[in-house]
Order: sequence, then C-alpha cells, then structure tokens
Amino acid sequence: MGILLPKEALNKMNTTKGDSLYLVEGPEGYTLTPYSQEFEEQMAVAEGAMKTYRNAFRKLAK
Repeated sequence: MGILLPKEALNKMNTTKGDSLYLVEGPEGYTLTPYSQEFEEQMAVAEGAMKTYRNAFRKLAK
C-alpha cells in the first residue's frame, strides 16, 4: 500500500521516494514520522550497554 505526499512534506521529514514512514497513534491523533519509536528505544538500550561495557568492547575489537 502506498500514499502520495507533497515534495515539501517529504523534504521537511528528510525522506525520499521509497522510504518507509511510520504512523504513530498518540493522545492528540496520528503522527506520520520517518522514525520507528521501537528502533529508537532499542538503540537507546544498545548505547547504554556500549557505554557500560566500553572497555570490554575495546578489548574484543583488538
């Protein structure tokens, strides 16, 4: 399934033809975004682990 959006809207969201967008339901309705909130949460967890185990990762990288 697909939708057509004006170029101005795509430019504002920093997206191009073929990019995936996410429809997120919030208290004030729906929001169309190029970012996956689930992915953002997973990255936050990963960044925390990388920070916590920074020295171990450096040793493993050698």
